[in-house]
Amino acid sequence: MAEVGNTELDRALRKVNGNEWKTGALKNGAKQAKDVNEDRPRSNNAPFLAEVFLGDPVAVKEIVEVTLRKAPCCGKAYVCRLCHDAEEDHQMDRFLVKEVQCSVCTTVQQAQQTCVECNVAFGEYYCDICHLFDKDKKQYHCQPCGICRIGPREKYFHCEKCNLCLAGDLRGNHKCVENVSRQNCPVCMEDIHTSRIGAQILPCGHLLHKTCFDDMVQTGAYRCPLCMHSAWNMEHNWEQMDKEITQSPMPTEYQDATVKIICNDCQTHCTVPFHVLGMKCSGCGSYNTAQNGGLIRQSPEPQPQEPEQQPQSPLPEP
Repeated sequence: MAEVGNTELDRALRKVNGNEWKTGALKNGAKQAKDVNEDRPRSNNAPFLAEVFLGDPVAVKEIVEVTLRKAPCCGKAYVCRLCHDAEEDHQMDRFLVKEVQCSVCTTVQQAQQTCVECNVAFGEYYCDICHLFDKDKKQYHCQPCGICRIGPREKYFHCEKCNLCLAGDLRGNHKCVENVSRQNCPVCMEDIHTSRIGAQILPCGHLLHKTCFDDMVQTGAYRCPLCMHSAWNMEHNWEQMDKEITQSPMPTEYQDATVKIICNDCQTHCTVPFHVLGMKCSGCGSYNTAQNGGLIRQSPEPQPQEPEQQPQSPLPEP
């Protein structure tokens, strides 16, 4: 990729931007992309879904140096669709982009990988469907997903039922939910499928943004917001609950009380002893249960009554 000096770059950008294309907007857009993609700690409690890739801070910086996309909606040029969407009151359709403008020689041309005028490479990777320019990160375009993803391709597969790309070790090892990534994240209600934030697969098959999942873990929430299934293996927690319940017997008047419950993990309906700390599912041993009705108190068994003795008539004297 050709090196471009800072002075020459600034001069080219000012020439390209004119009165409409604001250099400040490009810088703000690049900063926003960096903020969105900040490194966050990852949890090992559940399998990690391949991140949807639409660019990272390095990619945005490289694109600023070589190319601007001409938005088909308003005719303005921006580094990427995210920069456009942050500045305008409408969204850019990346698939309709037809023209780009070289930031070095200012030539407007059909979207392609290298400049037709000065031969500057717009990116090591270019997708002529998504019009994505970037460094080579083994990206590939998934036709069923309709977007580019970080590869390499051979390490991922497209699940037809879930309708998204998953890591290869999840083949036959995950619960399918039809079109699961087309649903919004139940925590932040933002899009998952085209998000630049990775997604977390829960044991129930539902998806959350990885950042939303980490926030949920920090607050102590352990259930899927959609179906209430446990979001990770809770066996250790249930063992601790067993010990606490053993050490905390209920008052005498409640020791025989039972309650009907529904298990959120195995869907079992059962009647179990009542305890204020939790009701344990008799099917799978989970305490992730919901009470279904009021307390059931055992009626005291009636005491057997001895038959009354009838007074006997005195025997006649002989």
